[in-house]
Amino acid sequence: MMTQQQPLYSEKEILADALTAEKTATTHYNQFANECMHQGVRNAILDCLDKEQAIQQDVFQMMHAKGFYPTPAAQSQKVEEAKQKFSQCAQQF
Repeated sequence: MMTQQQPLYSEKEILADALTAEKTATTHYNQFANECMHQGVRNAILDCLDKEQAIQQDVFQMMHAKGFYPTPAAQSQKVEEAKQKFSQCAQQF
């Protein structure tokens, strides 16, 4: 008689691990791009970074949709304060 084994990891654990891996990958690709002298290599790294960020966003959206990564709604006043703060920062450059 064959019994069905329970999975070793839950879907939430698998997705959380995938999200952590993507966050780590994007951090490293960003660092590599910042320290790269050869423009062709830098462009290739930036392309990888862009692809990894897209994957990270997909995993995050999947986790959020399943309720594994809830994000509280921001208060509109806090959103406006952040927009003003970063708008001022951008104008300084």
